[in-house]
Amino acid sequence: MSGCTAPVYGHRTASGAANCPACRYRSSYRSSYSYAPSYAPPVTSYRGGGGGSTPSGGSSGRGGSSGGGRSRRTRSGGSASYTSAEWRSVEPLARKAEEQARTHPERRDLFLCHAWDDRSGCATELYDFLKANDATVWFSEKDVGLGKSLLREIDRGLATSRVGIVLVTPALLRSLQAEGIADKELSALLATDRVIPVAHGTTFDALRDVSPLLASRSGLDTAESSLEDVAAKIAAAAAALSEDEA
Repeated sequence: MSGCTAPVYGHRTASGAANCPACRYRSSYRSSYSYAPSYAPPVTSYRGGGGGSTPSGGSSGRGGSSGGGRSRRTRSGGSASYTSAEWRSVEPLARKAEEQARTHPERRDLFLCHAWDDRSGCATELYDFLKANDATVWFSEKDVGLGKSLLREIDRGLATSRVGIVLVTPALLRSLQAEGIADKELSALLATDRVIPVAHGTTFDALRDVSPLLASRSGLDTAESSLEDVAAKIAAAAAALSEDEA
């Protein structure tokens, strides 16, 4: 066998060892036994939703629990559970409700903005579900008496409610495009930054075509939970209970 060439050519590279008549066989012998390490770092998966991604199994929002969102109690003694994405949508509403409860304890929890065509249908259903959870709600069908100015009463309702819900339906989308009364209510609610949209029978993509500002707010969707469940989640968030109570 020829002598090792390391003293002359060096073996710093793979080609240097391969070209050495003394070492090339040993080099190929070692390479045939190469192996991958048995340990590999864990891969973190991500779930989308609610305007961002959260590590799978992580917590989200104040008081969030591992693997999901959190629960809050309603004044009626019931409870509502949120997914991580839902809690990201609802937490700002809960925070605003708490702030408003401290500074304006006399105000109602919620102002319900809806399309005129929904007043005797899904808007009344949502109102009834909210009331069943002991939420206090301004609702035009109940709060505007005969002979009263609708716009003036709406103005009062907006001023005396802590948070606004916008029931987004196909009828509401048509009303916003026609610049009806619901459009005026929405403009006032958007100015307060105390509003949460609830999509019912339509999508946030459809809303984005009509009101990009409202669609940019995180909200709830009855395609993912029933209208009754959504009402419980909103009522619990708006209840402004203490952490021990909630």
